[in-house]
Amino acid sequence: MERVNRTSNISEFILLGLSSWPEDQKPLFVLFLTVYLITITGNLLIILAIHCDPQLQTPMYFFLSFLSFTDICFTTTIVPKMLVNFLSKKKTISYAGCLTQMYFLYAFGNTDSCLLAAMAIDRYVAICDPFHYVTIMSHHRCFLLLAFSCSFSHLHSLLHTLLLNRLTFCDSNVIQNFLCDINPLLKLSCSSTLINDVTIKTEGVVVLVTPFLCISFSYVRILIAILKTPSAAGKRKAFSTCGSHFTVVTLFYGSIFYIYLQPLSSYTVRDRVATIGYTILSSMLNPFIYSLRNKDMKRGLKKLMCKRKS
Repeated sequence: MERVNRTSNISEFILLGLSSWPEDQKPLFVLFLTVYLITITGNLLIILAIHCDPQLQTPMYFFLSFLSFTDICFTTTIVPKMLVNFLSKKKTISYAGCLTQMYFLYAFGNTDSCLLAAMAIDRYVAICDPFHYVTIMSHHRCFLLLAFSCSFSHLHSLLHTLLLNRLTFCDSNVIQNFLCDINPLLKLSCSSTLINDVTIKTEGVVVLVTPFLCISFSYVRILIAILKTPSAAGKRKAFSTCGSHFTVVTLFYGSIFYIYLQPLSSYTVRDRVATIGYTILSSMLNPFIYSLRNKDMKRGLKKLMCKRKS
């Protein structure tokens, strides 16, 4: 009975957000509303450009279109609630709403990670084994990679959500963040988090590091292949093709490793800024990075704009 009473005391959490100063709330609302609209518009344009241009019907752009779709879902999981809280005096989220947000945060975040790994593998095959590219990166294999990325990420997210749901929350219900992330929630629990900690340090690390290792291996092999290319034009083309993807990977994983590969006890308010990097900033910048540094995407976007005008 005592456990039930202690658990029932926490029916909602308070999200501290990015600032507690009242005068900061409206400027932050305008800023993140602008960022959200740019993110949605940019990623939709990427999806439409790939869909409308037959020359972009390749495995690389197949994965990119789903990366853009995932980025839209990823930011929609976070930003709308942020916007509501910026204009609300009571910055709360229900217990069920918090777990739901955390579930989709990790589901879409890990899908992003797996898709970036799939794109790196695609570039590795295209540059290092071009004669077998069509066979290796067939439509069937691309769909299998996509299905694995989605199902694997959702199972990982479900595992951590269920483990979190078994914990008891009492006393404080203030989350030192603008979203429901696992580290701040574990700090609020007044029951043992041993199973959660072990799972994060084993399964969680494997899920986080494995796609990164695939990306790293692919780019090491790509770099070796590029350095062996005698043609300067060939080197420029290879660097141009991979440069945008490598930029996105660096931004995404840089902020993730900073946040999650540190002890739970050292998680502080300052990490909220780093969380923006992989949850919001990377999703907004992806369309710009892929379109500005990619001639094929520039051409596809120009075709899309011409169709809209005509």
